[in-house]
Amino acid sequence: MSKSVGRSFSKAMVLSALRRAAAVGLLPAVLALAALAFFTHKASSETARTPDRVDAVYSISFNGFNIGSFTFEATVDGNSYTLNGDAELSALLGAFKWRGISRATGRVAESGPKPEDYTLAFDGTGRSGSIKVGFDRKGVNSASIVPPFPVASDEIPLQRKHLSGALDPLTAVMALTFGSASDPCGQKLAIFDGKQRFDLQLKKRGVRAAKTFPGETRSRGTSVVCAVDYRPLGGFRMTAQTEQLAKSTDIEISMLPVESANVAVPQEVRIPTGMGSVILTAEKISITNGSKRRVALLDAR
Repeated sequence: MSKSVGRSFSKAMVLSALRRAAAVGLLPAVLALAALAFFTHKASSETARTPDRVDAVYSISFNGFNIGSFTFEATVDGNSYTLNGDAELSALLGAFKWRGISRATGRVAESGPKPEDYTLAFDGTGRSGSIKVGFDRKGVNSASIVPPFPVASDEIPLQRKHLSGALDPLTAVMALTFGSASDPCGQKLAIFDGKQRFDLQLKKRGVRAAKTFPGETRSRGTSVVCAVDYRPLGGFRMTAQTEQLAKSTDIEISMLPVESANVAVPQEVRIPTGMGSVILTAEKISITNGSKRRVALLDAR
């Protein structure tokens, strides 16, 4: 194989890997994992209390190169919540670009968050469009994609049972509110993104030394590492890359407990692809409690 052919093949493989990572199905949900621990509380007899506001910024790298950012904003007002996410990717000198702006609204019940609406507007290399999903008390009751995705002959069909109890990618992270901060990994997220239905099963992998935030010199102790098992159920094609992700044991999220805020802060999310790993790293996190007092601030100095 000539060097020019090799470079073209490598570029094509990288583009394919990034497109898969940025696919409507997986990327929004895994990016949303970066926010899951903000809503984890310590198990007690008291009613769970979520922060009134969370603002976070993450950098995104691929094989050691910075390729974008992800910002997350969550507000809780009484029994209502609003979640906003904004992800931007750019790689290979602009040969690959993708941006996705997502929003979810719903209400907070004793049994967990109940979504009402979810939207995603995306614009990227090769495809742009929007997704809207509506919910009722049983689960998904409507979904639309503009323009529609063509249905491949080898696509695993979506079944009605897959939509019962499913959550949108952003609301799914709030479902962990009723878990235990001592074991934030012992959870399963049932997700429907408008096209694909899949589960993300979390399991504790262990603990490791926590990374410092930009500008910090002192150690922050240890973080909890959760392995993430991606389980596609319907509305997807079992391509080589999908199969690789489904079999992968390397998807993980590292979370750092912040006792003063009674939350666990997600510091890093790692997603393997066929050409390397996409890594989200926390750059800035601000959490505000019910008295409008900032109870945790992790920021570049």
